[in-house]
Amino acid sequence: MPFDDLPDWLPAWCLDHLGDQPADVLFRQQSMSAVFGLRLAGGKHVVVKARDDDGRAGSCVTAQARLAENGFPCASPLTPVVGVGPLAVHAEEFRPGGEVLRGDAPDIAVRYAEVFARLMAALADLAVTPPLPNPRWVRWDHTDPGLWPSIESLDAKDQSFIPAYVMDAADRARRRMLAADLPRVLGHADFEAHNLRWHDQQVWTVHDWDSLAWQPEAALVGAASAVFAKMGPATLPPIESTEAFLAAYQDFRARLFTAEERQIAWAASLWPAAHDVRWEALHGYTAVSGKALWTQAAERLRRANA
Repeated sequence: MPFDDLPDWLPAWCLDHLGDQPADVLFRQQSMSAVFGLRLAGGKHVVVKARDDDGRAGSCVTAQARLAENGFPCASPLTPVVGVGPLAVHAEEFRPGGEVLRGDAPDIAVRYAEVFARLMAALADLAVTPPLPNPRWVRWDHTDPGLWPSIESLDAKDQSFIPAYVMDAADRARRRMLAADLPRVLGHADFEAHNLRWHDQQVWTVHDWDSLAWQPEAALVGAASAVFAKMGPATLPPIESTEAFLAAYQDFRARLFTAEERQIAWAASLWPAAHDVRWEALHGYTAVSGKALWTQAAERLRRANA
């Protein structure tokens, strides 16, 4: 992007908190957060992230910093979270390189499960304030009226565009998860393929620590088992790949889920896809995952006892 298109506050923020001003823009990405890759005047490359300040960012960045200090493959934060008007802003090291591991076969699922097990084990030792509210695509525990968490931009749209089977799957999965009484832990709730980079057989970096959540371990693992292959629009991997992910995770953590935890994991595997199909339907997109969710929902719900 042109240098002149940077937000007005960003150059002064870099000078104040990084001791140098940006000289060039390496990249810009916009999703839930605005992410700027910058070359500073002194030659250092950094990444600055800005998102709406909903109170979550401080806990997420604290956890990320501790993981990086302990050797987990992620970018190390360079600043704490700083408020800039309605935004929560921080900088972190630029960690380029690596490739996306594509595919949704069971053997690929096992490789992702090993990383997720390492990640969850590393987070288990951290004491941070729970990053609430949870990201909306895993916010099945909301207390808003209705099935979905309240999001004004979505709630204002015509809900009749959402397929009935999506509503049914989401409702049954959510009821099953809400019926459980499992302890909550810190975990990564956006464990999608595009958020990881690999060197050969080894993971090089895990991105998107803004998406930490406070949910039962089995629910976080179940959600990850359903999104590990995701690169864009809503999707679901084959049943056997989720099965392989869940089994491998338990092996790597050296503990077996209880019967209830296994059910919660299968219930949680449905919610992100249902959330994404809803979003796509309300925006008039053809739901790529519609067929997968349609064909898999009954079996995933059966395994969830939902």
